[in-house]
Formats: sequence, structure tokens, C-alpha cells
Amino acid sequence: MTRAALYFGEVVHERKRPRAHRLRYKVFSVLVDVDQLDKISSASKLFAYNKWGLFSIYDRDHGTCRSKEDRIADWVRDLLIQSGHETGAHRIKLLCYPRILGYVFNPLSVYFCYAETGKLNSIIYEVHNTFGERHTYLIEVEEPSGKIICQSGNKEFFVSPFIAMDCQYKFRVQAPNGHVRVVMRVEDSNGLIMAASFNAEHHPFSDFCLAKAFVRFPLMTAKVIAGIHLEALRLWLKKIPYFQHSPSSKIDLADKSK
Repeated sequence: MTRAALYFGEVVHERKRPRAHRLRYKVFSVLVDVDQLDKISSASKLFAYNKWGLFSIYDRDHGTCRSKEDRIADWVRDLLIQSGHETGAHRIKLLCYPRILGYVFNPLSVYFCYAETGKLNSIIYEVHNTFGERHTYLIEVEEPSGKIICQSGNKEFFVSPFIAMDCQYKFRVQAPNGHVRVVMRVEDSNGLIMAASFNAEHHPFSDFCLAKAFVRFPLMTAKVIAGIHLEALRLWLKKIPYFQHSPSSKIDLADKSK
């Protein structure tokens, strides 16, 4: 497996109830081996690790990392052990938005946890909301996994004020290779409420491709947070029911089976 890659594609959100609503944005994500972030940074003039750069990743933007000593790789492995999943931590690939000019907001970061054999054992979905909170859903990849990985878990974390808490997530994932696809369906007892997807094609991780990404997606991460608030306004104008936020007292750890 390579240390890093870029994935250029698009995010699509489609709401079915109680009003139809659809959005589509062009975006890109980075895929990085979290044990190789120092080496990835050293080999690039445009990508930095734990320091300012045109593009960068900071440990503190993920998981429970807070101090300078905290590392994403250690947090993921600790999470796996705490949840009873002692396998699948030989290699960890993180799919996320990088900071661009020092700013990032990741609605969803995905960690692919591989065994030494190369088998994908677990996936961690790290959800961020606009209230500065994070929550993780750690789900085993069951046999036979096939090309499309199907997983599910109960919603346990407040994200959108336009979706109630009494829901379930259904994930459909095509692990990163020449292509990556992550679909998250939000359902309640009456069926599908909305579906969100990221669908993208592989590009090499190089300064040339990073520069190309900056030209194609300038200030993308700022546009992500601006777009979230713009879409919220559009939903409010459509008179979609609004649910009050209840602050989370901690970053929870969740482990849901299919």
C-alpha cells in the first residue's frame, strides 16, 4: 500500500422526507497512512504534518488527540483495544479533508484498519458536528466482505438539527483503491430520510496533484462549512422540523455490529 493518495470527486446529499432536498459539491479528500505522516510531510513541499502548510493534517483535529504527544495512530489503536478489537491495527488509512491554508471542517472522517495480511478488519467513522463535538462509530468488517462493505449502527450523536436522534445509519463502502465510495443512509422506522455519498477517483499524492487540487478546489474547506450553513437555511425555509441541540459531555466510543 502507498503512504498517501488523493481522491477527486463529489459529495451528494439527497433528502427524501419530509421535503425533498438535494445538493451536490465537487470536493477532494486525502488518504494517508497515519503511521507515515512524518514521511509524507518530509517528502512534500505543499503538505505539512502538525504545522502550517498549504495543505496539512494535525493530530488534534481527530479523535481525542489534544496534547503535542498525542498521535492519531495511537488513538485509533487504543480505541480498537478498548472496544475489544485487538486485530486490524497493523495499518491504518485515514480518508479525510486536509486543512487548507490552516482551516478544515470534516463532517466525516473514515479510518480503514487493515491486518498484516492486508485484510480490512474494521472501519471507524468519525463524525464531527458544527458545535465542536466528535463521535466515533467503530464497526467490524464481516466476512464475506465482497466489493461493497455493508455496515450499520444506531445514531448516537447530534449532527443535523433537521434530523431526529431516533435513527439508524446504514453504510455502504467501497474501500479505497482506484476508486472510493462512502454512502451513509439515515433511516427511521418509516424508512429512508436522506442519503449522503462521497464518490471519487484516485490520483497520485504529489506536489503537482496537490497544486492541481488547490486550483480546482480553492478554499474548499471554508466552502464546506459555509455550504453547511447555507443548506441549513434552505432547509429552514422549507419549514423542515428543527430539533434542539443537546451538548455532548464527552467524545463517545460506539461499536455497532451489522
